Amino acid sequence: MSPVLQFDFHDGVNKGVSPVTYGQGDRPPRGDYARAHVDYTCDQQSDYTSAEHALYQRLFERQARQLDGRACDEFVRALALLGEPTHIPRFDQVSQRLRRATGWEIVAVPGLIPEEAFFSLLAERRFPVTDWIRKPEEFDYVVEPDVFHDLFGHVPLLFDPVFADYMQAYGAGGMKASRLDACEQLARLYWYTVEFGLINTPQGLRAYGAGILSSAGELRYSVESPAPARIGFDLQRLMRSRYKIDDYQANYFVIDSFQQLFDATAPDFTPVYEAVRQQLEIDAGTVLPGERTFAVSAPSIGG
Repeated sequence: MSPVLQFDFHDGVNKGVSPVTYGQGDRPPRGDYARAHVDYTCDQQSDYTSAEHALYQRLFERQARQLDGRACDEFVRALALLGEPTHIPRFDQVSQRLRRATGWEIVAVPGLIPEEAFFSLLAERRFPVTDWIRKPEEFDYVVEPDVFHDLFGHVPLLFDPVFADYMQAYGAGGMKASRLDACEQLARLYWYTVEFGLINTPQGLRAYGAGILSSAGELRYSVESPAPARIGFDLQRLMRSRYKIDDYQANYFVIDSFQQLFDATAPDFTPVYEAVRQQLEIDAGTVLPGERTFAVSAPSIGG
């Protein structure tokens, strides 16, 4: 979720300006923004090459092998609803299944989009999916979301009713945050939940964040490595926490249920933003005294 400082969404003018990001990184975002409509959606490209379809299949199959004992059950159950992994799916076909399940649909975008455009789409239960795929040399890691990250990482949990409602509530809250100059705080909520969230289950810690689930390396790291801190979900604490966009996370926040996430978005965030502004920001990887922390799960046998 990233702002375009030169973009005035209320004027409905897409000037083709690529966004900048809140997180710290060294590479500028990419994408052909001249393709975008005024709401930053675009038509899904129809000319994927056989090599691009094959790359998607390799990514999908490798990642699917990593899920056992690391991904949450809700994600694993819904993954098959994306369709056969032999080719990059057509978004309209996935949307048909999503609408029946939770009333969501997916729409194509050229890459990272402005925050108000992003919030507006989520509030309408329309999830933006980047339609280009990474280069072969980025097989193990890509800084920005591509079609594999967005489809494999994000879309399956939109079939879960509670998580789907959380995403819509987040989008509605984002529209208000943009008027309160609080988008950076809300971006951290998205980063540490939707992208890099962990959930505590009776079987141990599991990943539900798309940035984890679409990364073979970080999926193992997030639930098995002793290196990062794993901290119990706390809204204000999370909004104070910095993050990096181009490395494994130094800390993760752990929820107890998707209902906890949904309940966290229900109150008016205005006093929360004000309280956060009165406190110091926290460097990634820091554990504060008295915080609830989680030990790593036992290493999985598969994958």
